[in-house]
Amino acid sequence: MTVQVIIQPSYGKADTRRHWADTLDQPVAFHRYADVLTPWQRERLAATHPDGTARFWGATAKHDKRMATLEAGDVALLTGQKHVRAVGEIGCVFANEEFARTLWRPRPGTCLWRNVYTLRAYRFVMIPYEEVWALPGFTVGDNFMGLRFLGAEKSATIPSGLDVPGLLAAADAVHA
Repeated sequence: MTVQVIIQPSYGKADTRRHWADTLDQPVAFHRYADVLTPWQRERLAATHPDGTARFWGATAKHDKRMATLEAGDVALLTGQKHVRAVGEIGCVFANEEFARTLWRPRPGTCLWRNVYTLRAYRFVMIPYEEVWALPGFTVGDNFMGLRFLGAEKSATIPSGLDVPGLLAAADAVHA
């Protein structure tokens, strides 16, 4: 079975860079948020991340149906400034607006995430978009605006084309 790959813009605007610093640059101790997590979410997080920490990212409510298709083991390419900046393997996926609001503290009137996912393997990288564009099925000049769920063909191309298994084998490597 092919893993599903998503391309997630995550390092463009100042707010998203702040969120990146808060929940991707270092793992978050999720027990601090137990009061806004359901029992099922606490159990899933603890089972997937037994050390009690995880890296988190999210998506807005307009992606509810597509987010429900993500599974543990799928792959996220986190992008910004014309680079894939990180590669992660999906751990848990759930919808919890209160958790997202507490975790990311969005400014009033800004776009709020309600769909949350963790990354059980994560690697900071700096892969220029040109390397993605060179893969079969991708278009030169595509700046990957908005969360994108890749179809089966592109999802099959990404792991070998960008050596995702090799990158994730060295997951959580320290970056400058």
